[in-house]
Amino acid sequence: MSAPDPGVLEAAFAATWPAAARQRLGRFVLQQSPGGGRRVTAAGLIGDGAGADEIDAAMARMRDWGQVPRFRVRADQARLDAALAARGLEVAAPSQILAAPVAALRAIEVPRLSAFEIWPPLAIMTEIWEDGGIGPDRCAVMARTAGARTALFGRLGDRPAAAAFLAASGPVAMLHALEVRPGLRRGGAGRRLVGYAARWAAGRGCRHLAVAVEAADADARAFYAALGMAETGRYHYRECQ
Repeated sequence: MSAPDPGVLEAAFAATWPAAARQRLGRFVLQQSPGGGRRVTAAGLIGDGAGADEIDAAMARMRDWGQVPRFRVRADQARLDAALAARGLEVAAPSQILAAPVAALRAIEVPRLSAFEIWPPLAIMTEIWEDGGIGPDRCAVMARTAGARTALFGRLGDRPAAAAFLAASGPVAMLHALEVRPGLRRGGAGRRLVGYAARWAAGRGCRHLAVAVEAADADARAFYAALGMAETGRYHYRECQ
């Protein structure tokens, strides 16, 4: 099965980890959120090659909101990237979007009582996320996601081991915030949650499961690559320091 269409993947990226508010300003789509990380506060450009006035207006609006001027730049937006660099905005968090066919990931063995879908998340799941740096602001992003969504809970034996958030948008399901407790890593809990996620996605008509990973996170990239998830897109942020 071929990789998901880039436009479909972009739509899933936005729909499954949504900003609190979005506003169109020229060809930019601005995002406003009280915390929640770069994904829900960065502006995105439709197409490429924004003019100086468009960039200046977008930066001014973000400052008016009390946000750091920040843009998400895809790999196919070289002209935007150059224009932002010329203004002194620095690169942050280069990332990859990885994806694999749901049909392939469903082959991952998920032993009985090792993975569950639970919504709203249990307190122990929130604790696992918090221990991994995924705090209340990011949990608020999960709560405001519309459409099909769930949280996944993983166990190793009788020990709470992992948590993740999963949401669907058209033919793509995106896995977010997969966190395994440090002392229980490499025990299979993360792998089983991915297998469970594929089964959940298949039940909602999705053909691909995708995840966004920072390029600097070598362990996460190796984990997903071992499951057969391949790069389908790249992006980074440009932001004022």
